[in-house]
Amino acid sequence: MISARTLGFAAALALTAAFSPLPGGFGTAQAVASEIKYLVNNVPITSYDIQRRAAFIRLQHAKASAADQMIEQTLRNQEIARLGIRVSDQEVDQAFANFAKGNKLTPSQLNQIFAKSGVTTQHFKDYIRAQMGWSRALASRSRAEGTGGITSEQQAVRKMMQKDGQKPKATEYMLQQVIFVVPKGERGSLLAKRKREAEAMRQRFQGCDSTRSFAKGLIDVTVRDLGRVLEPQLPSDWAEPIKNTKTGGATIVRETERGVEFIGICSAREVSDDRVAQLTLQAEASKGADSDTAQKLSKTYTEELRKKAKIVQR
Repeated sequence: MISARTLGFAAALALTAAFSPLPGGFGTAQAVASEIKYLVNNVPITSYDIQRRAAFIRLQHAKASAADQMIEQTLRNQEIARLGIRVSDQEVDQAFANFAKGNKLTPSQLNQIFAKSGVTTQHFKDYIRAQMGWSRALASRSRAEGTGGITSEQQAVRKMMQKDGQKPKATEYMLQQVIFVVPKGERGSLLAKRKREAEAMRQRFQGCDSTRSFAKGLIDVTVRDLGRVLEPQLPSDWAEPIKNTKTGGATIVRETERGVEFIGICSAREVSDDRVAQLTLQAEASKGADSDTAQKLSKTYTEELRKKAKIVQR
């Protein structure tokens, strides 16, 4: 399985790390009238969008077609929406802050650089959101296609024992999912309210035994016991929040296709068994091929979307 952690934000922004160093002497972009240049399945791409992407490409000292990049991003965003994948504002803002920190800048300083270069912070954040969503779409596609190579837990154990004589260890979690449901037709009016409610409950979270009592009286709140989940099985978009949360605590609140939710960590312990061996071997095999496999999958997937799309140049 291709890991979205591997394909996610760090890899998606590797190209952006080509800032060398981040400059501050760009002229302010001229204000020009915006007009529709392309329609991608009836979604417009404007001259303004293309100008922002062209400025972004210049900032990376790269050579690429701004129009082609925007067409591909639009196609990918449509596929991300079709799959019900959501990247929250909180995730994007955190990724933006992490990128600034990685370049020894404050978010405010990074904002100034994007303003002077003509990129704009919003365009960069839209890029982040698209890359994070696409990495999750690739992970979903990879899971659907299967990784192959391992047919049983016993085979995995034999391979691991031949490798170093020991079965691998992994953290086994007992998890609880708390969902504040938001109907699709009411996201605009209810989402912010439900996020506040979920955050208030998350802050009161003191272990999985009391969750249902906290949820009583709350409208459209679902509590699910997820049971035993080994670390290699964690969903890519939840893996880091879960691993960064102590036992008895709850992860950050995230927007999802269902509404807003968080995961409670009921317990965590280190285990070593045949299933761990199988999952670890799968993960190691996938990790070694991730970069090359991801690029090929991304290219193939995007080409499929292009062939099916109606792209009109104005």
